[in-house]
Amino acid sequence: MHYLVGTDSVHTTAAICDYLDDRATADDTVSVVAAAPADEPTARRDADEALNVAAVRLAVVGDIETDRRSGTLDDVLCGAASDYDVDEIVIGAHSGDPDATREIGSSTRRLLVAADRPVVVVPIPEL
Repeated sequence: MHYLVGTDSVHTTAAICDYLDDRATADDTVSVVAAAPADEPTARRDADEALNVAAVRLAVVGDIETDRRSGTLDDVLCGAASDYDVDEIVIGAHSGDPDATREIGSSTRRLLVAADRPVVVVPIPEL
């Protein structure tokens, strides 16, 4: 199985890693893509930290790839899903920002409409 993880924060990555703990095996591949606007240094730093968390938390997976891309999460993930030819996309229900609403976020809604493969939406626990 090849999973594509979409993230923009450490909190989102941690929740998705919790989901994958019981699913991903040494035979699987996980490609983790963090999206951040090119002109926002703080967002880029957060994306890099999210990728570091994924690399550590998913160490038991057979193959893990990490990549930071510029753009909105839904656009980035649609492109990455084709680039990596993944079986499933895993995304958080909303931004990992502690101040974010608990409703499904706009990027997640747009991805659900645009994706051409299964999408799993993982809840982000409150801090």
